[in-house]
Amino acid sequence: MEHSKEQFLKKIKRIPLSIPLLISLICIYGFILLYSAAGGHIEPWASKQIVVFSVFMPISILIAMLDLRLIYHLSYLFHAFTFILLIVVEFTGKSAMGATRWIDLGIFTIQPSELVKISIVLMLAKYFNESAKYNFNKHKILIPIIASIIPIALVIKQPDLGTGIITIIVVITMFFAAGIRLVYFIISGAVGIATMPLIWMMMHNYQRNRILTFLDPERDPLGAGYNIIQSKIAIGSGGLFGKGLLSGTQSQLNFLPEHQTDFIFAFLTEELGFIGGVALLILYSILIISSLHIAINCRAQFAKLMAIGITTLFFSHIFINVAMVMGILPAVGIPLPLVSYGRTMMASMLIGFGFIMNAAVNQRNNI
Repeated sequence: MEHSKEQFLKKIKRIPLSIPLLISLICIYGFILLYSAAGGHIEPWASKQIVVFSVFMPISILIAMLDLRLIYHLSYLFHAFTFILLIVVEFTGKSAMGATRWIDLGIFTIQPSELVKISIVLMLAKYFNESAKYNFNKHKILIPIIASIIPIALVIKQPDLGTGIITIIVVITMFFAAGIRLVYFIISGAVGIATMPLIWMMMHNYQRNRILTFLDPERDPLGAGYNIIQSKIAIGSGGLFGKGLLSGTQSQLNFLPEHQTDFIFAFLTEELGFIGGVALLILYSILIISSLHIAINCRAQFAKLMAIGITTLFFSHIFINVAMVMGILPAVGIPLPLVSYGRTMMASMLIGFGFIMNAAVNQRNNI
């Protein structure tokens, strides 16, 4: 009993306090923005986001305390479970705004595609750890590719192109981190370029319109180009210090669509200005650097790859969302992590950081 208590206390001390502290600061930033986005009301967004944070932040700490070997052994099972959830969505999923992405559990809904991003990271981390010295042949490399591509294809079919793109970025990064030979990336890139016409034909009309609008937002200013035009107006009108909370005209008067989710960064810069946007990006940067520092110092390859995968996932969301609202990338429906409204998104990110903290707790351990 005393030994177990001693082990527990040792694990508590190994948790990097900077990670939960930074996460909490970013989430509080998000709560304030959602309060302002609702016109000075905690309902309907901030209250639900606070509840999710209150439930899953302790769960994140508990995940950090788990034995690394337990996570390792359950990785394939977790991936299989999330794949089954995607199948359930395919046949009985809840639809909204032309997409079928959710499972309705009565009390609340879940979005399995958010969990799939985490499960793919764990699956690949375990697979690469088990492959002796990463001496891959064409048969061995096909296994993780197939295990990744099938769930990604189901996610894109929902349709959820943004999540699919981010998951592909994570997969490519993990293959690179695992030491896959450069020739495989060249071949994959060539295949990707060759299949672009087919991918274009398979896209939904609204997805093609988003790309065309990205190239020329003025081609349909009141239709497909409306969101990005309003987003740029909101960002530009905020100036250096912003108009102040509850004072953003583009958002408070509902000119800026989805200002509580996909376009929350444009909403932030309108109300808190350039300084407010930079402050959030600094918090994000410190959190990313801290997570990569954990990954670099992990002795176990599984823990290292797990931390790299989750950090890549987090960074990709931030980069694509900010670039999207500024018109640098096409609008693909990517929320800003820990800030945008989205309960499953918030829960999955907190779970992901639980795995990063677990890697820190078990930095000196081998599988």
